[in-house]
Amino acid sequence: MRILLEKYFSRGQLMELIYLSRTGEMSKRKVKILKIQGDSFQAYCFKRKAKRIFLIDNVLACVPVINKEKDVI
Repeated sequence: MRILLEKYFSRGQLMELIYLSRTGEMSKRKVKILKIQGDSFQAYCFKRKAKRIFLIDNVLACVPVINKEKDVI
């Protein structure tokens, strides 16, 4: 998972992730990684509208957010 996070961070991509909280609750988050340090990373969370710290081991899945342009007819 760390390798994927580092890849998205280096590209400056927004990503969606499934995250397991300390209390065992799963949530879907859209984030922009600001820095990766040790076992965690800091990211801006669009759900909470704030900078948050996430544990890398608690990220269950992540995918880049891809903006697709609509065809205009």
